[in-house]
Amino acid sequence: MPNRDDSIPSGPELAERARKLAPLLAEHAREAEQQRRPDDRVIQALREARIFDLMVPTCYGGLELDLDTFLEVGLALSEGDASMAWVSTFYIEHNWMFCQFPESFQRELFADRSHVLAPASIAPTGHWSEVEGGYRLSGRWQWATGAPHGEWVIVGAMGAGAGAPVPRFFALPMADVVVEDTWYVDGMAATGSNDVVIDDAFVATERSVPLLDLVNGCAPGSELHPGPLYQTPMVPILGLAASMPAVGLARAVVRGFRESLLERTVYAGTTKQAERATSQVRLGRAELQVEQAELLLRQIVREIQERRGAAELEERVRWVAGCAFAVHQCKAVIQSVAEASGASAHFQSHPLQRAQRDVNTLSCHAIFDLDHRLESLGRAMLGLPLGPTLA
Repeated sequence: MPNRDDSIPSGPELAERARKLAPLLAEHAREAEQQRRPDDRVIQALREARIFDLMVPTCYGGLELDLDTFLEVGLALSEGDASMAWVSTFYIEHNWMFCQFPESFQRELFADRSHVLAPASIAPTGHWSEVEGGYRLSGRWQWATGAPHGEWVIVGAMGAGAGAPVPRFFALPMADVVVEDTWYVDGMAATGSNDVVIDDAFVATERSVPLLDLVNGCAPGSELHPGPLYQTPMVPILGLAASMPAVGLARAVVRGFRESLLERTVYAGTTKQAERATSQVRLGRAELQVEQAELLLRQIVREIQERRGAAELEERVRWVAGCAFAVHQCKAVIQSVAEASGASAHFQSHPLQRAQRDVNTLSCHAIFDLDHRLESLGRAMLGLPLGPTLA
């Protein structure tokens, strides 16, 4: 465990640390993209600033801060680099997931640390079978964000329960899995989201928890930890973790567009682009669209903190649909800015190129299937059966 700042920051203080770290993320963003993994120096700085302690209970040395701080930290880091912010918000959320496992495992995991760096691949693409003392687990999982620095991993798998197959989460040390270098992508390359392979591993009973218990906010951690954060349904937290990088990235893109308009000339170098009405309109529209997306996330956070596990399914469906809507709106903003930024913005060294690649890839996350999310919301509003959906 690296050295860190052992002071106990408040929510605003942790958010300020994140804002101060954003330039470091930006400085190493291109190199991390080329290496296809998070930069070691950035990971170290985030650990020292206690960013990853955000959702860990104070009884384990964590900060036990809530979703409002999660939002501020995620947005701030995202203005530096969407890929590293994505890794960070998921590392934070995955520590919350560990705090939903049985108590004996939590105490083992956090006995000598206040956070764990852990990728998680929650789609139940593996298979489990019950044996004495635990489970046998096998499978292959994609999208293991942050795998290059992982210490533990969480994976989802299906197995034969009483009747229908039952999805469960399993926690394993990285030494028990194989990470395959498969992350050759055109966007979010710096997340290092490689494949994880497990071949007939034994997983003790206390290192597993039913997936639906986390989805419904009734896993062991909801009774063990009194803080309301631990009675919160999982999927809205996942939605926030995945959507903040797009919104923070769009904020940075609009800010950069404003600055470029003040400097760039058009028409053979005789007219400032800022003087063109069309550019002014595009900038104003982009500003308000990003502000609208950010306000939507803030509203979702307020509602989650008010309702938690008491939320009806329609509310949870609305929250996740809102996250998806905000992401796709930010994607449109970045595309609009790119269209108005001239040929020079197409150099690979230009940050706008990485922004486009990152938001295009980020928005393909299953939770951001906008047609599905809006259909589910519409059906919920009409009182119609939802069918299979994760909310």
